Formats: sequence, C-alpha cells, structure tokens
Amino acid sequence: MRVVIAGAGSVGRSIARELIRNGHHVLLVDREADGERVSKVPDASWLQADACEIDSLTEAGLADCDVVVAATGDDKVNLVLSLLAKTEFGVPRTVARVNNPKNEWMFDEAWGVDVAVSTPRLMTALVEEAVSVGDLVRIFEFQQGRAMMVEMTLPVGSPYAGSRVGDVPFPGDTVLTGIIRDGHPIAPSRDDALEPLDELLFVTTPDAEPELESLLSPGQRHKREEDPEG
Repeated sequence: MRVVIAGAGSVGRSIARELIRNGHHVLLVDREADGERVSKVPDASWLQADACEIDSLTEAGLADCDVVVAATGDDKVNLVLSLLAKTEFGVPRTVARVNNPKNEWMFDEAWGVDVAVSTPRLMTALVEEAVSVGDLVRIFEFQQGRAMMVEMTLPVGSPYAGSRVGDVPFPGDTVLTGIIRDGHPIAPSRDDALEPLDELLFVTTPDAEPELESLLSPGQRHKREEDPEG
C-alpha cells in the first residue's frame, strides 16, 4: 500500500515508522523536511513542499496513492488537504488528525474526510472506558457510515445479565462485535451468554445509542453534554 502523510512532526513520523514496519510505502510531505527530520525516518520517501498546493500534491503522486493521512498540527491544513485529495485526485481513503476538539464537527465527508482521529476525544474515551460500568463509551466514529464503535461494561443488575446473545433484542443498526471477559476476547455467537462485568463492543449508530444503553443498563444513562466552549 502506498501512503502519503502530510506533516512530519512527531505524530506524522510515528505513523510513518509503523506503516513502514508493516511493509507499506510511505511518502512524508512537509515544508520543513530538513536533514534532521529526514534522518529520523530514513526509510520513508520525503518531499519538501506545501501540502495545500495542487502542484505539490501532484508531485507527491496523490493520484496513485491508496491513503492520504493529514497529520499536521493545523486543522485548516488537514481539512484542505483532505478535500483536495478526494476531489482533485480521487484518493480512496483519507485520514485526518483533529487538533482542536471544537473543530471536530467539520471533519466529515463534506471536507473529504473518511476517518477523523481526535487525540483528546480518544483519551477521554479510554479514561471513561477504564472506570465506567453501565454507561456506553464512544470509542471510535466512522465518518462516512455515520456509525460508531461503543463499549459498555455490563452492570451486575442488567436485566440481560445471564441471557443468551440471541435472546437480547438489540436495536436496529446495532451489532455486538466482541466480548472481553477476564481479559480474553470472545467472538460472540447467538448461544453465548452475557455475564456481569463483560466488556461489550458494539458497532451502532447515534440514533440507536440511547435505546441500546437503556436496554442493557436501564436507569443508568447519563445525559451527554456538549462542550460549553464548542
């Protein structure tokens, strides 16, 4: 797979190293692609250029790449690059870094973003996942499909603790994708039983989320509030 990464800061370089270790071909694009930065990821190809300029993206060969990663520290740059990658070069997959959570609402298909990655949002989810029982925690959002991955630790008092998976009337557009029990992952079948304190992983939609939480953990749901500064 050929991947173009815009932004050769610590985030972009870390992504490049992982992809290279996994056997992919990586080009890093950065306006400050000096010798010091290049030496930190010597196995990548490098281009010193502005990732928001059409000529630079043409030189980077975006038309022939599989994925573009917009990993700069500037949300405006990441949005413009994602839009150009989709509309001008037809890149199959775009992944964009969200630096400011207040800008997260813009990172969708209207701006050419397939997947938006918000570090603050992810860290919040990991904190909540570690301490919450009976609440749905959003782990990841799939922008184009308007779906999300959520997690719940099944409370002891859940009406479906001890029930077969096949007997649980999950909402529409909701799929139980995994169970983590005592640190071990389980691929759920209809005959598997849900046990108290199981970590349940679902793919669902925003519309189905309240119903799912009320089903498995009635009376526990906390209202999700918007950031007052958002």
